[in-house]
Amino acid sequence: MARGQSSWAIYSTWVSWCARVACLILVVLLAAPASWAALPQGNAVTDPAALLRNALPIQAPDLQDLQHRLEATSDDLRAKRWTALSSAVRRCSSLLSTRKEAILERFDTPSKAEASALLEQLEGQLQVLAATTESQERDPFLAARREALNSIGQAEDLLVGPFPYEIPAEFAELPRLLGRATVQLTTTKGELTAVVDGYNAPLTAGAFVDLVQRGFYDGLPFIRAEDFYVLQTGDPAGPNDGYIDPKTKTERQVPLEIKVPGQSEPFYNQTFEDLGMFKAAPELPFSTKGTLGWAHSDEVLNDGSSQFFLFLFEPELTPAGLNLIDGRYAAFGYVVDGFDVLEELTADDGIVKARVLSGSENLEPHS
Repeated sequence: MARGQSSWAIYSTWVSWCARVACLILVVLLAAPASWAALPQGNAVTDPAALLRNALPIQAPDLQDLQHRLEATSDDLRAKRWTALSSAVRRCSSLLSTRKEAILERFDTPSKAEASALLEQLEGQLQVLAATTESQERDPFLAARREALNSIGQAEDLLVGPFPYEIPAEFAELPRLLGRATVQLTTTKGELTAVVDGYNAPLTAGAFVDLVQRGFYDGLPFIRAEDFYVLQTGDPAGPNDGYIDPKTKTERQVPLEIKVPGQSEPFYNQTFEDLGMFKAAPELPFSTKGTLGWAHSDEVLNDGSSQFFLFLFEPELTPAGLNLIDGRYAAFGYVVDGFDVLEELTADDGIVKARVLSGSENLEPHS
């Protein structure tokens, strides 16, 4: 969130107000007829793995159709509609069988053999998934679907070509992540693993990974913690609010960077309100627990330096698409493992050590 206190006070007041409203709504729903409780909760994607798959810069209609069909089985699974689930899995198997060659045509020669092996693996995984619909077992279904989606995700990763756009020359002195990286945050309560996305936020992700590699976050406390809202860290000891470049002796600042689906490159230093895009959704939305967000001050948008926050997504208080953060702050990745640890962290905790597990080769110090 903001580096200053005034914005935090506003957001804290807003969250408290939302909590009161949520309680009132709950009372009303409990007193209402049962049919009200059956109203749909919306179709916003809240799974970090799905969000990362959707944010890849690829064009693969058949493969992505398979992905989305499998992801869409969640509604039927919650309602225990096993006949519908069985039908959905059969359609996915049929689609893979009939469109396999067309799917493979999208891969270049060096990756085609690996892609073919992944699709063969997927065929077997869909058979296992079909068997779980016959036995009507929820947990085995989820495990089998996860394996199938992992295979699809690996195949989609192979389709990513060269970095898809030029970063403006005015940011030439900033590090950039031209791809993705996996980072482990060891906290006082345990470990979090996050995937940082440079395809959609290269400067923000680049600044973060660069600071991780420098050991900047090691030993830093969480400076703000709000239940159901955010955990924030990255404020160094001493009078400075951010990272001081040892060469220039000045604070390195990163612009607000938000990419919107359908746009070839991110917008810089403009909120959705500035752009008049009041109904837009960013490529990396704040719609899941553990979204990584970059902090900036209340006064300007381009003074984010080192402070970042972990968004503590709560559907009732901060619903996807209606959370007052999308389009105002840059998301740059998602926690993918360690959610039990995330739920235990408070303002009394901090980061013991941060390190890059993979993807460091995608970091360029500057152009």
